[in-house]
Amino acid sequence: MNNIEHDLSDVLNRLNFIFKNEEITTLCIKDYNGISIFNEKLKPFEKNKKYRLKFFIARIFIENNILIVAPNDKCDNIDVQRYAISERDNQKLMQRDISHFLNKIREFRFFMEKDVKDGVKPMIDLDKFNSYLSNIIDNRLLKLLRLSKAKLTLDDEKRLTISELKLYRLIFDLLNTWKKFFLNQYIIK
Repeated sequence: MNNIEHDLSDVLNRLNFIFKNEEITTLCIKDYNGISIFNEKLKPFEKNKKYRLKFFIARIFIENNILIVAPNDKCDNIDVQRYAISERDNQKLMQRDISHFLNKIREFRFFMEKDVKDGVKPMIDLDKFNSYLSNIIDNRLLKLLRLSKAKLTLDDEKRLTISELKLYRLIFDLLNTWKKFFLNQYIIK
């Protein structure tokens, strides 16, 4: 079992790495001179202008109060609540706009924690964020377990995030092996 856990952890970490290399839209809140990071030159940031940056680069500037996540890319407790309610109210897995939907929520929790630490948002908002995230994970996992009893349809596959598809395949294989073990009869020769 350790091998399965290790393999799944590796896959999930790689998928999270892929998400961190995707671009997000940011908004400059404080003028800043250009800088060079990882052989990539960044032009100066001008206050009130939007910039598309890779998540891992944007995070550095957000941590240092130079940029914020643009409203169209944000993912705070209100957004996570909306996702949680839609997952709860629909018996099928919901197809989300990005394939790394769960990774986005996971990584954007940092911004909620920062806002609470900086006094921008109350602690109750972070508690709600965590609670809604837990509900999303639980609901999607239950739906995924139901799906894993059979082969996926093309429609079902489209609704899964990449990490859920990896988990589905693992669960599907395990369940089939387990079922075959008990359902296959011994042939007496």
